[in-house]
Amino acid sequence: MSGSTSANEFQVVVVGFGPSGAVAASLLGAEGIRSLAVDRDRAVYDKPRAIALDHEILRLFDNLGVAEQLRPYIAPFPASEHFGARGQLIRRIDMVSEPYPLGYTPTMVFTQPPVEEILRAHARSYPSVDVELGTELRRIEQAPDGVTLELRGDRGTRNLTADYIIACDGASSSVRRQLGIGFDDLVFDEPWLVVDLRVNVSGLAKLPRTAAQFCDPSRPTTYIVGPGTHRRFEIMLLPGEDPRAMEQPEQVWRLLARWLTPDDATLWRAASYRFHALVASKWREGRVFLAGDAAHQQPPFIGQGMCQGVRDVANLVWKLARVLRGDSGDALLDTYQDERSAHVRELTTRIKAIGHVICERDPEAAAARDIRILAEGGGEPRTITRQEIVPPLSCGLRADAPHATNGTLFPQPWVLTAGGRQLLDSACGAGWRLVLRGDSALAQSRDVAVRAAEMGLRRIAIARADRDAGAGVLREESGVVTDWFARHGCAAAIVRPDHYVYGVAADEADLAGVLSGLAARLQ
Repeated sequence: MSGSTSANEFQVVVVGFGPSGAVAASLLGAEGIRSLAVDRDRAVYDKPRAIALDHEILRLFDNLGVAEQLRPYIAPFPASEHFGARGQLIRRIDMVSEPYPLGYTPTMVFTQPPVEEILRAHARSYPSVDVELGTELRRIEQAPDGVTLELRGDRGTRNLTADYIIACDGASSSVRRQLGIGFDDLVFDEPWLVVDLRVNVSGLAKLPRTAAQFCDPSRPTTYIVGPGTHRRFEIMLLPGEDPRAMEQPEQVWRLLARWLTPDDATLWRAASYRFHALVASKWREGRVFLAGDAAHQQPPFIGQGMCQGVRDVANLVWKLARVLRGDSGDALLDTYQDERSAHVRELTTRIKAIGHVICERDPEAAAARDIRILAEGGGEPRTITRQEIVPPLSCGLRADAPHATNGTLFPQPWVLTAGGRQLLDSACGAGWRLVLRGDSALAQSRDVAVRAAEMGLRRIAIARADRDAGAGVLREESGVVTDWFARHGCAAAIVRPDHYVYGVAADEADLAGVLSGLAARLQ
């Protein structure tokens, strides 16, 4: 279906205008897709909920042109030190070291309200995007050529039509309920209290300098260092404790007494939650797609909740754009559920395993856990990275020829250009790319250049800054991409618009086969 021939009022309606919905609307706007975003709430919630993001998400924000605006509200996420039942250090979870694989600090903390305001404002800046707040979706009706939505808002109750809907309307999604889609329960259900504080100088001096996980069987507790003076505690509630009563200030300060007094900080938010591990049984019903918390919920132990929702819409929107332009058939949209559901399930399983370690309440089992974890590091606390916890895409739109790089994130180096030092995406743009090792025969091949142009692939050749390279070859500062090619025994990578590797090749014959496979899959 081509957007130009659609008889519907909008090509896409985004239901829910939180972070995932706002990013979806911006991505649609960047593609020039006629879109409407609606939300029941008129204003951004003024207290923090999500607190972490990673380099994949900041790369996307940079592609949209908002990273610089967001920077004042973002800070590096320091290592998280895990302390055992006796208070001893048992392991660290940190980020990978420099040179950073995507060019940005790999994990970060952020303050949600101002970040969400900026994301919303950016979505509104696109001429093809309309936004209606204080507007509730009442009903959906699907037909072969589109979806009819009944909306109620400032303009009263009215019907409109769209080609597709992206439901980013949260954990209690009315769209998901209307479609009758249930959750698969990955079996994690624990009550926690989340406390956000603005801490003064006296309080900051009392707190750990780094993030911490107190794996204390009497009361497991997480401590997160947010931007500026923002600090968060996530405190497990015990059997018999009333979640609503535990939100009251006197109870909160009782739980925090080990670290702080009311003189040390201002209480910003205290909210009780049940940490779940849930994934929607279906992510697509006809012309309606679920994304973000409407499609999945996971425990927060490595801060991937919001990241997952942004990954969802980044995966979906470029595919919708191809289908709406008539460049690909509808079957391409089925890869959304294939890829994202499998990814979310695997990551949630890994997070859940970390959660079970943290949440151990039995003192004997906790002591055995500490011994086991220290033994895994040869008797010393070992460091694992948050990046190795996040899996690649294991299925979907990937090359048929198996390779360890298929479905992984392609690295982003700093490159040296006439305009100065730039990140690769800033220098060359995103979209579909064919990235070549600059000193390879593939980089010199006219046939490869012609084939890339025919398929609409942006051809990029990269070499080390300290090596001689031919004309038209970008020089990279730290060898991030050239080392990646050497490590994986290849000289070409086909990279998707969402920065995941479709496939790789070692020579021209290999590459011809991978490109032919891609052309067939995209049709």
